[in-house]
Amino acid sequence: MTTPTSSLLAIDLGLRCGLAVYTQDGLLRSYQSQHFGTRDQLKRGVYGVMRGVEGLSFLMLEGDRNLATFWTKLADKWEIPSEVIGAEVWREQLLLPRERQSGQLAKARAGELARQVIALSGLPAPTSLRHDAAEAILIGLHAVLELGWLPQLPAELVPH
Repeated sequence: MTTPTSSLLAIDLGLRCGLAVYTQDGLLRSYQSQHFGTRDQLKRGVYGVMRGVEGLSFLMLEGDRNLATFWTKLADKWEIPSEVIGAEVWREQLLLPRERQSGQLAKARAGELARQVIALSGLPAPTSLRHDAAEAILIGLHAVLELGWLPQLPAELVPH
């Protein structure tokens, strides 16, 4: 019997969440945007999202710390490490200063970079990519680098 690989769930917090799952080989395995509608729907939906990630061993969240508590409370209960960061953390690592001059510029560049990550991971190219899903992909990329699951940023993604 094989042990499931460890997985990381990266979340761009909001009532419309961006979700990205990476495995221990540092590759993106899935991504999506999910709309919960209300705080109560989000609170009820967290369990299903987290339960659906095979081998979940780390949670990286970015955004509203009040919404993060729904996720981190369950992560604590399941003894899964979690971290809440600000957008500036992953943006500083993955975007050039000129790309961080405004939120609009950062979101546009995040979309481009997320599409590159999707391609490098061998996933089909999306027809459309919401900014929350794109940002979740980059939050996850930051996390796999921090955890050492990916030794360095792939050359194709290095800002220049």
